[in-house]
Formats: sequence, C-alpha cells, structure tokens
Amino acid sequence: MALYMAQFTYTDEAWAALTKNPQDRSVSVRELAQQIGGRFIGMYYCFGEYDGVILAELPDDTSSFAARLVAVSTGDLKVFKTTKLFTIEEAMEAMRKAGSVRYQGPSKG
Repeated sequence: MALYMAQFTYTDEAWAALTKNPQDRSVSVRELAQQIGGRFIGMYYCFGEYDGVILAELPDDTSSFAARLVAVSTGDLKVFKTTKLFTIEEAMEAMRKAGSVRYQGPSKG
C-alpha cells in the first residue's frame, strides 16, 4: 500500500451546503477509500490555500486516480491535488540507489 495526501478546496456552493447542513465528510471519504481497497487515515480542515487535507493508504497509483475521479465527479471541489508520500525508509532506499548511479548533466561550457 502507498500513502497519499489529497489537498482540496470546496466550491462556494459546497461550503454553503455544509454551513446550512453540517456534515462529517470524513465518513464518506473513509467509505470511498475502503471501496477502492485502501485505508483512510485522517481528514483535516485547515487555513490557507486549501480547505482540507486527506491522508489515506491506497493499493497503487491507479486506485488513487480512481478515488480522485470519484471525488471530483460530484462537482463540490474546485481544487483537488494528490501527492504520493514516501516513508523515511523508502526515501533512504531512493538515496542509496541514486548514490550508486553515474550521471552527467548538461555541459556548462
């Protein structure tokens, strides 16, 4: 399973609906992750560029893409950005692999 972070921004209409009828959207997100074969870790609202963040483990990139398609198909999101996250161990493995490769960049002269 791979770890993914999804950052999202609701439309004004979605915020109006949530303000009129508050809902725990993490319930639906958890169900979506499970239906895709994954595990929901958490959902958080925040200040700033995005309205919220979702963390989930999903089987692979195709499953993550499928979850994204389902989420944006409702029309309630104006921004949805997915980032694949790597554990420290995965990053260290990549560092070791990169350290064993020879590569020459463009000539500067």
